This record gives sequence, C-alpha cells and structure tokens, in this order.
Amino acid sequence: MAENFKLDLTHRPRRLRRTASLRALVEETVLRPQDFIAPLFVVEGKGRPEAIASMPGIFRLNLADLVKECRSLAKLGVPAVALFPKLDARLKDEDGTAALQEDGLILRAVRAVKKAVPEITVMTDIALDPYTTHGHDGVLTSARDDVANDRTVGILARMAVLHARAGVDLVAPSDMMDGRIGAIRKALDAASFTSTGIMAYSVKFASAYYGPFRDAVGSAKAAGTHLLGKGTYQLNPANRREAMIELVLDKAEGADILMVKPAGPYLDIIREVRNATNKPVAAYQVSGEYAQLHAAAKLGWLDLERTRHESLLAIKRAGADMILTYFAKDMAQALS
Repeated sequence: MAENFKLDLTHRPRRLRRTASLRALVEETVLRPQDFIAPLFVVEGKGRPEAIASMPGIFRLNLADLVKECRSLAKLGVPAVALFPKLDARLKDEDGTAALQEDGLILRAVRAVKKAVPEITVMTDIALDPYTTHGHDGVLTSARDDVANDRTVGILARMAVLHARAGVDLVAPSDMMDGRIGAIRKALDAASFTSTGIMAYSVKFASAYYGPFRDAVGSAKAAGTHLLGKGTYQLNPANRREAMIELVLDKAEGADILMVKPAGPYLDIIREVRNATNKPVAAYQVSGEYAQLHAAAKLGWLDLERTRHESLLAIKRAGADMILTYFAKDMAQALS
C-alpha cells in the first residue's frame, strides 16, 4: 500500500537537486580564489619559517619567505594579503613607539612585497597591540585604567601615513577607537595619499576567538592592566544595534571597505551590515575559527576540507564580498 502512495504536488523543489549538473545550475553562492585575503605573519632575520602551534600550517615568515609566499598566492589567484608583524619584545614599550619607526619591520615588509609582487594588494594592521608591552591597542591613561582614545588616534593617523608612504594599498585600523577612520582619512589626504584606501575593522567584537592570533604576533595579555580589558573598546558580543552604530560612523568618516570580525559566530551581523550599505563588506574568519576546525579534524570528529569550505561558503552567503582567512592558500589550491 505504501509503495503506491503518491502526493498531489505542483511544487517539488527536489527536482532541481536530482543531479550534480542541475545543482550546479541553480547554485546561488560560489567561492573563488579572488574572494580571499591571506593574513601573513612576518618576523625579523633570515631563519626558517616559525610554526605557530595553535595554528597548524601557519608560520611566521622572514622577509624573503614572505615574498615567496606572496608570489605563490598571486599565482593561485589570491588577490590580497594582510601583513602582521611579530616584534622582538625588546622593541616594545608602554607607548608602542616602534610603530612609528620609519624603517620598522612592517614597512620593510610592505616595500619588499610591493617591489617583488606589485600586482598583489597589500593591507596592513593599524593598531598598537603588537608594539606595546601591555598588549592594548592604544596608549594608556596616566592612571592605567583606560586607553587614551584621542592620543591613540593621533598616533594611528601618523602610523597610517608611514604605511602609505611604504606603498601599502589599504590601511586597516583594527583598534576600535572613536573617530579614528575620519582622522586617518584626513591625515592620508593631507599627505597626498588620497588613493590609499581604508579597510575599517568597523564591527570588531571582544571575542574569545582571538587567542591563537595573539600567540602568532606575541601580543602581551595586558600584563599589569587587570582592571582594563579590551571590552572597553571592542564591541560586546551581545550587541547588534551598537554594531550598526559603529558601521554608520565608519562609513560617514570615509571607510572604503567595512569589516566584521569574527566572521563565523557573527553571520547575522554580516547580513545586517550587507543590508545596511552598498560599500564592500569584508569578514575576518579569525584564528580561533581556523584552530577549532583543525583541532576537531585532528581528533577525527570533522572532515577538514568539507568544513572549511562550508564555513567560508556561509560567510560569503551571509553577505561578505571578501574574506580574510588562514585557509586562503589551501582553498585557492582546492578551487583551482
């Protein structure tokens, strides 16, 4: 009796799922190597690449190896890299003064990459946490109970001009200080770098997913500032409306690209941002997202290739035009 049972249906969505070729015809979201930005870590010296234990397959690279990696990424069709320095602890101080050294590591890295691989887009982090002994994204007040917003912004504006002078295509302020996008845009324009773009970390949450990144850049864990957390400048993960306030401000102040960070746990925010602006939207699949997939795959609990693809597909489907991801090279190879 059950074998002869048939429904009287006009609409049968499964018709278009019947074969692989039909599914390909109606596929709504497609990943391409051009969708990815590869975050890369750079160190001084001529040593071998330094493995990052909490980020399998990711290394800190000297300048020569950094250039080789950028060449490889460009050949695979990845259009952009985001560079992050790991400084010797002896170069760090309370005010992050190494960030303004005209021949600093990150500036030499930009020059080397742009000279060797001029076709690749290079962006750099504009924040002080890799340079400060306390690990915060700006300079502290005299009472050490807050980040001094306006003083920090003045330093970041100078830092952005130095990066533009080195040849960077996009500066990417990640500090979440009030007013920094407008100040950086004004400083760049005043220094005749009107074509240098700003990718704003517009919606950056105070997330637990950043741990492996802090290992990678050697960022201190706010030693001696136990009364001050990054929640005083990064967004509360509970707040959607506050995220949109930040978005509107950065857009008005002149950001060229608006970013959400992290990506995977905040797909709803990516969609909100996408619906609120015609500006390009970026999302950062952060180190913790990368590490957890690797950890689960190592234990045999998840298929790494399938889950990395699905996680990135979800980010793009949510509305991201571009994705910063540590899977950029592996994905580009797989898609090619």
